[in-house]
Amino acid sequence: MSEIEFLIRMLLAVILGGIIGYEREINHKPAGLRTHMLVCLGSCIFMIVSMKFDVDPARVAAGVVSGIGFIGAGTIIAEKQKEKEIVHGITTAAGLWATAGIGLLVGIGEYFLAVTAALIVACILWLRITKKRFSFREVVNKV
Repeated sequence: MSEIEFLIRMLLAVILGGIIGYEREINHKPAGLRTHMLVCLGSCIFMIVSMKFDVDPARVAAGVVSGIGFIGAGTIIAEKQKEKEIVHGITTAAGLWATAGIGLLVGIGEYFLAVTAALIVACILWLRITKKRFSFREVVNKV
């Protein structure tokens, strides 16, 4: 694998992480554009290094997934409001986890799968915006 291919993989990881992170950023979530870009890039780099130095890529992928769990846990907040416990940040944590997976895909050269996964994740996050904008409950309550 040439250095140009390494560079292409890292740039694609940054772009795909940025697509997901942009939605989080504009909605003022705890992990935004830079965090998602770095998670995707870091995952990609770990996979490239594992392949370059003949380290078992499956073990590296498992380590990345475990490590991202700790970062994701840092975005989850539980608070008590009016006798009810509210949990925030689960979608952001899941987005970070998916972003790490996308970075791993880019790192092994699975560009089509990585781009497809990034678009699916972005669409899922966009659905939340649409849900808020066109909430069925709001329509029922207004009638």
